Amino acid sequence: MLERLKEGLQAAIKKLIGVTTVDEAAVKEFIRDLQRTLLQADVNVKQVLEVTSKIEKRALQETPPPGLPRKDHIVKILYEELSSTLGGEVKLEIPIGRTYTILLVGIQGSGKTTVAAKLARYLQKKGYKVGVVCADTYRPGALTQLTMLGKQIGVEVYGDENSSDAATIAERGLKYFEGKNVVIVDTAGRHKEEKGLLEEMKEISSKITPDLTLLVIDGTIGQACYSQSEAFHKAVPIGGIVITKLDGAAKGGGALAAAAATGAKIFFIGTGERVDDLEPFSPTRFVGRLLGLGDIKALLERAKELEMEADEKKVQRLISGKMTIDDLYYQLEQMRKLGSIRRILELIPGFSQTQIPEAELEGLDEKLEKWRSIILSMTKEERANPEIMNVSRIRRVARGSGTAERDVKELLARYKQTKDVMKASKGRALRQLLRRLQQT
Repeated sequence: MLERLKEGLQAAIKKLIGVTTVDEAAVKEFIRDLQRTLLQADVNVKQVLEVTSKIEKRALQETPPPGLPRKDHIVKILYEELSSTLGGEVKLEIPIGRTYTILLVGIQGSGKTTVAAKLARYLQKKGYKVGVVCADTYRPGALTQLTMLGKQIGVEVYGDENSSDAATIAERGLKYFEGKNVVIVDTAGRHKEEKGLLEEMKEISSKITPDLTLLVIDGTIGQACYSQSEAFHKAVPIGGIVITKLDGAAKGGGALAAAAATGAKIFFIGTGERVDDLEPFSPTRFVGRLLGLGDIKALLERAKELEMEADEKKVQRLISGKMTIDDLYYQLEQMRKLGSIRRILELIPGFSQTQIPEAELEGLDEKLEKWRSIILSMTKEERANPEIMNVSRIRRVARGSGTAERDVKELLARYKQTKDVMKASKGRALRQLLRRLQQT
């Protein structure tokens, strides 16, 4: 996520921490590094000057609290000011006892249809009964795409391919989904200059009177988010913003800053192509990850959603060093649900600052996939008692999983190593980790 911005900010921090004395010259050099990084991330020049001016002033004038090094205090100031620039915290509150309607609007190509499915999935995981209405009558295949995405997540989609009246379709869709907790209405993509389409959006809004109108913006357009947000807000009251395509968008920093500058709250950000890659936007958490401070709470919440609490027998087997290959497979499956290794490390304090080579990270994801295939190719007896794995069994498993024999041997070696470590430490490392997680 915004790798260039993250690398630049962390490099500036590392450089500051490396200086012997934090004097005025060191602070000014730090500010120049920040300005260069933010401008490269397509943040508006005026915003860059405003935020760095505040950071410089505070860094030079404030006295750090007793016991806190001046360098750490400056990093804290950076964290606070960047978080403030990206707006305040916001939470989507769904009332109980009636249907809550969310209208999605935005320019063509911003990813509205995908966001409709992602948002439905997000709310579904929160326990809400969700329906989705396709009121896009302009784009060929819009209803088909949304229906396919709906089937993928188990959410029903309403639409009418024989009608070109988007407002009427939206109105009928709300009646069709009476009894649902939330109804999401997807509309046609439009350009802010197309008055006819903006009029249609006004008509839809007046007919269904949505509880919340979310503007979906493509994160790759950078500073243009500001004018786009303004144009749509003049047509219908925008209650919040969703920024998509932030997984590697060079202009993502500009998009976030520009959207926040409009005064509309950023509700969600899209961080990948999967239907689960939509997360509530928290400026403090987001900046924490950019600066390499990690976000252990986000990891814990994600783990809770996936119901990763291991049962008592699994924990006891791990602690006693009696784990089986089945236990290892269970852990691999949970990691797959969390996403890539890079994404997991991003959420864990300390790891995000570790200089792990890109090729090595990519290799880890690939290796985990290989191990998963190998385990699935093993018999029940082999998974329960890996010690019986001989040359012929290893050859058979390698052939069945489409991997090399050395890959099977590596998995078995790693399994034995993990088991021995757990046995030798009597589970102390695991207990310490669990205790730390419970305290956060």
